[in-house]
Amino acid sequence: MKGTESYVSRLFTEFFNSEKASGIILIVCTLLSIFIANSSWGESYGQFWHTNIGGLSIVHWVNDALMAVFFLMVGLEIEREIYIGELSSFKNAMLPVLAAVGGMLVPAVIHAIFNMGTATASGYGIPMATDIAFALGILSLAGKSVPVALKIFLTALAIIDDLGAIIIIAIFYTEDVSFVNLLIALGIFAGLFIMGKAGVKNLFLFLLPGIVMWYFMLQSGVHATISGVLLAFAIPFGKGGENSSSYKLQHHLHYPVAFIIVPLFALANTGIKLSPGFYNTLFSLNSLGIMTGLVIGKPLGIICFAWLAVKTKIGHLPHSVSWKQITGAGMLAGIGFTMSIFITLLAFTDEATVVNSKIAILCASLLAAAGGLLLLKSIKYNRVAQESSSDDSGR
Repeated sequence: MKGTESYVSRLFTEFFNSEKASGIILIVCTLLSIFIANSSWGESYGQFWHTNIGGLSIVHWVNDALMAVFFLMVGLEIEREIYIGELSSFKNAMLPVLAAVGGMLVPAVIHAIFNMGTATASGYGIPMATDIAFALGILSLAGKSVPVALKIFLTALAIIDDLGAIIIIAIFYTEDVSFVNLLIALGIFAGLFIMGKAGVKNLFLFLLPGIVMWYFMLQSGVHATISGVLLAFAIPFGKGGENSSSYKLQHHLHYPVAFIIVPLFALANTGIKLSPGFYNTLFSLNSLGIMTGLVIGKPLGIICFAWLAVKTKIGHLPHSVSWKQITGAGMLAGIGFTMSIFITLLAFTDEATVVNSKIAILCASLLAAAGGLLLLKSIKYNRVAQESSSDDSGR
């Protein structure tokens, strides 16, 4: 049992470290992409991402194929949490689970209220998302005073959030389904799932059919990235140790996802050309719904539902974590970025609406990051001041 726990601890540390470094790279890639888009190279930059290769543009290969690998990684992380992580114990799981539900529900309702009956009503899913790389990256800047339990809470919450986003994408952002192709894809998943339960461990026997499943999912009209999650749950977890197929794949995916796939997604999707007076678009109903949902709705939903979980004794607050820290983590969960932009691309087809939504997401994510970091930093300074005061009184 101790051996398994050390593997889990090592995997979580590796995950957290890669995600926080990826958050910094994401910031650099986003700033670089915006700079190039607004320079003399802007037109060529946009044309590059829309270059057709093998029937799909480069940006589609990134969003449909590489992001399927990203969701495979997310799926493996969800699987780990369910089997032996924070979500394996009902009592431990219910705090981040209910907090995540609140963090998805309240922002969606806020956006719906702003946009009810308008052409942008379908954007309700945009403020529901949390960017795990950015959120953990900013959390790391708060320093060593942040308890490990808070990092685990935010990680679990963001993972559940991702699962919720996946379900939303599959149910509400899928049109014109080809049931023949969908049944073929699901048939492949069923075969792989049975293989996993039968004890097959060779990863190539899962990955090669997984690519075929991705192709048929793409042809079905259901977003192809869903195949990544399905593949993750087909791969056998075992006891979660280093010999587990799930562990091995997750271990090998950490760095390619954190340092190649997610930065490429940022470069491909944040090349926003800022027109004069672009800030006026922040006052549109859609932008107000996105920004209010992420900056206010996210922490409000997380805090209220987490409080409800503790008060009803369904879940419990870790001893080393305060409600102020939960509030800070809730604010960091308002960093939507990758997932919010991803849902934007599914929700809208009008280019102007997509661009305006991206600007709102970037502004909201910046506000959420700054607010969460300042709050967590203030908690740190208050603690240091209290410790210094108690030392002085002791003398």
